[in-house]
Amino acid sequence: MSEQRVVITGLGVVAPNGVGNSEFTEALKQGKSGIRFYQELKDLNFSCQIGGIPEVTDDLKSNYFTDLQLRGFNSSGILYGCMAGIDAWKDAGFDMNPHSELDYETGLIFGTGTSGVEKFREAIYKLDDGRVKRLGSTVVVQTMTSGVSAFLSGMLGLGNQVTTNSSACSTGTEALIMGFDRIQSGKAKRMLVGSCSDHGPYIWGGFDAMRVMTYKHNNSPQEASRPMSESASGFVPGSGSGALVIETLESASERGAKIYAEVLGGEVNSGGQRQGGTLTAPNAEAVIRCISKALENSGISASKIDVINGHLTATSKDALEIENWTKALGRKGDDFPYINSTKSMTGHCLAAAGAIECVASVIQLHKQFVAPSINCDDIHPDIEAQIDKRKIPIIAKALNFNTMAKASFGFGDVNACVILKTFKP
Repeated sequence: MSEQRVVITGLGVVAPNGVGNSEFTEALKQGKSGIRFYQELKDLNFSCQIGGIPEVTDDLKSNYFTDLQLRGFNSSGILYGCMAGIDAWKDAGFDMNPHSELDYETGLIFGTGTSGVEKFREAIYKLDDGRVKRLGSTVVVQTMTSGVSAFLSGMLGLGNQVTTNSSACSTGTEALIMGFDRIQSGKAKRMLVGSCSDHGPYIWGGFDAMRVMTYKHNNSPQEASRPMSESASGFVPGSGSGALVIETLESASERGAKIYAEVLGGEVNSGGQRQGGTLTAPNAEAVIRCISKALENSGISASKIDVINGHLTATSKDALEIENWTKALGRKGDDFPYINSTKSMTGHCLAAAGAIECVASVIQLHKQFVAPSINCDDIHPDIEAQIDKRKIPIIAKALNFNTMAKASFGFGDVNACVILKTFKP
C-alpha cells in the first residue's frame, strides 16, 4: 500500500493570548502576551503568582455546551479541549450535528496531563462529609483522563479510534504524529488531534514547589516568560488547548477543503532517563536522535528546515536544546534556521503546549511569518555562541519559507518532533 499524503484542513485554539484562530493569529503577529497576575496564587503563598489562563466568558461557553451540560461542569481542560476541537472541526468544513450518522472514517486522539482536578477536589470534600449521593453524574467523565476525548467524540459522532494520550509536555505534538501514523497506515481517512490542560493552583502547585517557575516578575507578568534569555528565571505556567484536523490529501481534495499545510512525518522517542536524562532533564543523545529520525521519516534533509518552533521553556535547559538542534541539523551560526518560542507569549501550557504550538507553527507557515520570541532582547551567551542572534526574531518577521520543524520535550525524558511543509499539489 502506498503511503498517503496527509494535510491539515482545520485549526482550533484556546490560548492565554488568544481564543480562536483569528485572535490567536493576531496575537502571534503582534507579540501579545497572555500572562497575568492572579491574586489567588498570592493568597496561597505561591512564589510564582502569575500564569496564562485563556479568557473564556460564560457567553462563549454557551456556544459549545448546553445549560444542562454546563451544570456542575468545572473541568477547565475539557472545556478548552472541546472548544478547540469543535472549532477545528468546523474550520475544516464539517457540521456539528447531534443526529449525524456515525463516522467510521474519522477518529480522535486528544491528549491531556490531568483532568478535572477541581472536580476531583470537590468530590473529595463531599465524600469526607458522607455525601456520596450528592456527587452528581458528571464526576467520572470530568475526572477520567479520557474525559476530553469522550466528550468530543460524542459531540461529533466519531467512530474510528477515539483515545487520549498523555506524555507530559510532548503530549500535543505526539498526538499529531500518532494521528498522522494512523492515516498513513490506511486505518483512518481523517483524525482530530490535539491536547488540553487544566489551570489553577492544584495543577501548578507541584511545579512551584520544585522551584522551576519564575518568581521575579509577579509585578511585571508580561515580561516574565523569557525563553533563550540570559535573564530567564524559570517558566510561567499556562493552560488551554490546541486542535488540528488532519486527513488524506485525497479526502481533502474530494471535499474541496482549504489546506493549511502538509505533515511530512515525525518521530517520538524516549531518553530512558539515561546518559544525563532524568525525570526533568533530557537525554541529549535521544533528543538529537528524535530530530534526526523525524527528518529521515519525512524524507527531507536538514538543510531544508527554514524555521523551528522549539520547546524552549525559559529554564536552564534552553541552551542545551539549541545545542541539540545544531548537532541534529549540522547547522550553526548564520546557517542555522530561524527559531522561536511561542511560550514567551503563552507561558508553558504543560500538556496543551505541544498542540497550541503546533497550531502556532501551522499558522506561521500558512501566513508566511515568523512569530517573535518576546522578552528575548538579552540572548543567553551560551546560545549566542552557537547561533546568530538574528535567527531569533524579537518582533514578527515576514518570511517566504517552506518547511518548519516543531518539537516538544517532556517530563519523563520523552520527545516528539514533527515536520510541516507548505502545501503544493
